[in-house]
Amino acid sequence: MSEKAIQLTLENISKSYQGVSTLEVLRNISFTMQGGEAVAITGPSGSGKSTLLHLIGTLDSPTSGSLKVNDTDPFSLKDAELARFRNSTVGFVFQDHHLMPQYNVLENVMVPALAYRGEREAQHRRATELLDKVGLSERLTHLPAELSGGERQRVAIARALINEPALLLCDEPTGNLDHDNAMTVADLLFELHREMRSILITVTHSEELAGRYPRRFQLQQGSIQQTKTG
Repeated sequence: MSEKAIQLTLENISKSYQGVSTLEVLRNISFTMQGGEAVAITGPSGSGKSTLLHLIGTLDSPTSGSLKVNDTDPFSLKDAELARFRNSTVGFVFQDHHLMPQYNVLENVMVPALAYRGEREAQHRRATELLDKVGLSERLTHLPAELSGGERQRVAIARALINEPALLLCDEPTGNLDHDNAMTVADLLFELHREMRSILITVTHSEELAGRYPRRFQLQQGSIQQTKTG
């Protein structure tokens, strides 16, 4: 998907969970983003930040409202089509790196690309190039247990970008790192986002990290407010 065409549109997205009573997590969330834009989403614990990110990444579905990437409503797709859409369009970076301990660095980065057959040479080349960009060209055959926390998160960033996703979604990407490693990871995210002209959305409790974003949304009791514009 080209960076000139990519647009993310949320219109009145709401999410509720039904139990003994109805728990309304998100209420009427609406915003639009274009390729090359970046936004930080902040708010207290329990305000719905991760839920919103999961909806955008199609890991969960809204109770009401619409979400579109260009003209595609991913929630109208069949399961197999949705899985392929997610794998090709969305890259995730979580607080925990979620690397597979039995695979080395290069193999971990290539995992999301395994769904695409007949492109192994190109995938291997891109994985190697990404690992070079995140400063791990000498760690290709190392296992996750042989890496520092910051190095593992850099592997996770490379893995998220292997399929050149239009949407890069980060949930507390620096939450488990010390300050120096957190800033290194943040620098990499911004550098690679600018290079790819993707849409970057980051959920964070870090005021320092959020302050670096040109746009900022605050979630409070399920409602969203833009508090900073680029």
